[in-house]
Amino acid sequence: MKNLIAQLALITSLVMTSFAAQSADVSSTAESQFLPVEQAYQLTLKTNQQQLSLHWQIHDGYYLYRERIGIKQFNNGELQKFDLAMPKGKLKHDPNIGDTQVFYHQLIAQTTLSNTQPLTVKVSSQGCADAGLCYPPHHQWFSIEPSTGQITAIDKPKPEGQASPNTSSNETKGMLTPPTWSALKLLSMATFAFVGGLILNLMPCVFPVLALKGLSLVESADISVKQRRIHGLVYTAGVVTSFVAVAGLLLILRAAGQQLGWGYQLQSPWFVAAMVYLFFVVGLSFSGVIELGAQFAGAGQSLTEKSGMTGSFFTGVLAVLVASPCTAPFMGASLGFALSQPMIVALTVFVALGLGMATPFLLLSWLPGIARLLPRPGRWMVTMKEVLAFPMYLTAIWLLWVLGRQSGVNAAMLVLIGCLLIVIALYFWPRERWQRGISVMSALLAAVILSSAMLNATASTTVDTSDVTTYRQGLLEELQQDQQPIFLNVTADWCITCLANERVALSSATVKQRFDELGVRYVKADWTNQDDKITQLLADYQRSGVPLYVYFPGGSAKPIVLPQLLSVDTLLAIFSKSS
Repeated sequence: MKNLIAQLALITSLVMTSFAAQSADVSSTAESQFLPVEQAYQLTLKTNQQQLSLHWQIHDGYYLYRERIGIKQFNNGELQKFDLAMPKGKLKHDPNIGDTQVFYHQLIAQTTLSNTQPLTVKVSSQGCADAGLCYPPHHQWFSIEPSTGQITAIDKPKPEGQASPNTSSNETKGMLTPPTWSALKLLSMATFAFVGGLILNLMPCVFPVLALKGLSLVESADISVKQRRIHGLVYTAGVVTSFVAVAGLLLILRAAGQQLGWGYQLQSPWFVAAMVYLFFVVGLSFSGVIELGAQFAGAGQSLTEKSGMTGSFFTGVLAVLVASPCTAPFMGASLGFALSQPMIVALTVFVALGLGMATPFLLLSWLPGIARLLPRPGRWMVTMKEVLAFPMYLTAIWLLWVLGRQSGVNAAMLVLIGCLLIVIALYFWPRERWQRGISVMSALLAAVILSSAMLNATASTTVDTSDVTTYRQGLLEELQQDQQPIFLNVTADWCITCLANERVALSSATVKQRFDELGVRYVKADWTNQDDKITQLLADYQRSGVPLYVYFPGGSAKPIVLPQLLSVDTLLAIFSKSS
């Protein structure tokens, strides 16, 4: 069996290595087929007193969008738009913006300067290649002396005391600059993280685990106060240690150049599959099909035994695992701040998050007055434990759906077979010794499934519709040029908060009607699978995970970052305030 597993692992490794090498070769070859933007669209400026001509020589197979061409004067730190006279272009249907005019081969546009004084201008354009590549908006800066006709290409101007007017800067996007930390800033962010940790206990995945720990306190009413308090501290240690471990790995991977954020582990299909197994087994335990006892959940009379301490610790670990798909209010800003700071500062914030999550059970175990408010032991406890199994099964089903979205229906079916193998393993384990061999084989096969190539993430199948536009790099800058309101939704299928917001608020008929009235473009960025561009988008707004909602009112108004929990009233109030 060991040889079989080793062979499967070796074959999988070789296939993945070969596929990665081929993908890299194809990507490199594809990129080499396209010209740099400056060669594809060669721009020349000429001036005759107050008349300025812009001449683009467009390479064969490339074109410029008419509506993406513009020129602005940089004056006193502000950009003032010039009217630009252009001929009509060729009508072309674009899948993103519909019917539009484009220019092939060459374009000559003209504008009139307001005076003959020296000036600095920014020329913007955007184009695509017929072969399929679309360039991001391209900005070029020029210094013009109308009286002499001298024109010089320059870097974007940065006058003293003023930020660069280039639209790629965070400030011109309405984003915050990278935060610096101080004792007061750290204290406020740690407080936000603590409150966010408290709220995590109310999430549908975490609450059953906390409720089960509450049941353990009811059942163990005869143990000493000292033992009860030790269990609370051990559970807290499990929660805090798990948060620090996840944060430490995240920080190390980010330092190594990986674009990752909170919940990054759920972007790995094998981890999602493992979580399906975990919730399935926990559900079986809650239902009474199997008895995991203190070694897993730390519940029941065995809380007084030595192994109960281990159970309390790993219940804390379990609580963090099941909380990973969730982002509570106050967490977004604090975690975004943490991941942009030195490691000691970041870990301090994550420790505060863990302490917040562990506080309810810690209070129950340390304050006898609160513990006395709990009901007395009885048959109701068995019923409640069995009822708590249903959220576990539901979570396993939801994660299976997430896996199907990530890797396809075949991968989801394979993991279902793995769940059956787990049932077989649990069924034969308590029987005769020779039957335990069947149990071990079944468990090993279920583990091998997690390494299957079928679980590899597939490309997103999300497409643009008339109501929702899929996010891509440079899209927000393009849409902002039209001065049209934009609603940005950065989400993921494994984010429970995201799904709840979409169901309760964003799918509301009232909100949709308001979108139509304002002419809002709804842009959706799907972070279900790892996407460096979306990770960078989150980082631009100082967020480490989803959800992120940003409303761009249009015009010169600054973007508005919305709360992580949405309601219809919240959205309508923001629309009314900014319209």
